[in-house]
Amino acid sequence: MNKSNFKLALISGLVVTSYVTFTLVAVNIGFKNDFIFRWLQSWLIAYIIVVPSLLFVAPFIKKKLKL
Repeated sequence: MNKSNFKLALISGLVVTSYVTFTLVAVNIGFKNDFIFRWLQSWLIAYIIVVPSLLFVAPFIKKKLKL
């Protein structure tokens, strides 16, 4: 794993998990008083799951599919 792949995983994970979790929390609970707290909580969980996936699972899939 090189430095650019690591940076790409961190930034991609941040961007994608931000708008996906924002959308899902908005759809599921609406814009209530605790929206920001619930969104940030959901975002953190998603980010913790996505970044390792981007770093370790994506290269494995790429290798298996010969991309």
